[in-house]
Amino acid sequence: MKKKVLITGGAGFIGSHVVRRFVSSYPEYTIVNLDKLTYAGNLANLEDIENAGNYRFVKGDIVDSSFIDELFEEEQFDAVIHLAAESHVDRSISSPIDFVMTNVVGTVNLLNAARKAWKGNYENRRFYHVSTDEVYGTLGEEGMFTEETAYDPHSPYSASKAGSDHFVRAYADTYGMNTVISNCSNNYGSFHFPEKLIPLAINNIKHNKPVPVYGKGENVRDWLWVEDHARAIDVIFHNAKAGDTYNIGGHNEWKNIDLIRLLCKIMDKKLNRSEGTSEQLITFVTDRAGHDLRYAIDSTKLQKELGWTPSLQFEEGLEKTVDWYLSNEEWLDNVTSGNYQKYYDDQYTSR
Repeated sequence: MKKKVLITGGAGFIGSHVVRRFVSSYPEYTIVNLDKLTYAGNLANLEDIENAGNYRFVKGDIVDSSFIDELFEEEQFDAVIHLAAESHVDRSISSPIDFVMTNVVGTVNLLNAARKAWKGNYENRRFYHVSTDEVYGTLGEEGMFTEETAYDPHSPYSASKAGSDHFVRAYADTYGMNTVISNCSNNYGSFHFPEKLIPLAINNIKHNKPVPVYGKGENVRDWLWVEDHARAIDVIFHNAKAGDTYNIGGHNEWKNIDLIRLLCKIMDKKLNRSEGTSEQLITFVTDRAGHDLRYAIDSTKLQKELGWTPSLQFEEGLEKTVDWYLSNEEWLDNVTSGNYQKYYDDQYTSR
């Protein structure tokens, strides 16, 4: 079936993997990638499919409601996969309003535009909102987040994502909109902006710079290879019941300090350094405010109902990730220097 699908945030880390998967796997679909091209958006992430016949990029801001309304009216989308978001917790602490505007107001603008364009006819139309496990708050040493876990966000970022989740559910309940939501654990893999833990550590180790670890590194995260997340989004988009929610996770918990030590060992091997060399770069820094102790996702529902399971063990995925960054030095250098933004600012202007 032919569909025109809007994917927001498609030039970002997770979004670029989703765009690539849909463009490559569904040639009968037209995929429109909408991205503001903030610091975290990089069209170099999609160079391999940028000339595909069923793909098109549009630069624009989801906070601009008039622009969003016009885009929906012109394009007549059949579906939305919404990934555009401010996502860095530290940035949310220093500037919460940016997260409110993009993550809450931007989501509501998309919901309103879809409701106007679809005029109450939601057959074969879907609004898929991609969210995070951070909306659930923090866990103790035991237990896992399920789809029934009460929301308890602790940072401006997670509060903004929780707010957007609630609006999506409200539009399903109030207007009958065909919506689905997924909440995913931490992702890792290629094209990850190097402010985040794993790519930051890889880049710093490569350049013999300190590798910062919050507190004592005791915080626990559940890690998922980004291509497994993209595959889960594909499965949920096509098979979930209207109004449903799915948790996506790797059943793969690691303390931050243990992850970094494993990464140091891999980097020593890849860079032909003596074992233990990179570990000397670990530097413990003051813990950030509201730092959740532990996240762990129970993705049993997704596995049982829709048949999705992670494809990679963490050690294998981490090694693949290191290999990618070491083989794509130009991408990493352009991102860390900011050169990628200058190029795309010249090439693209907002609609």
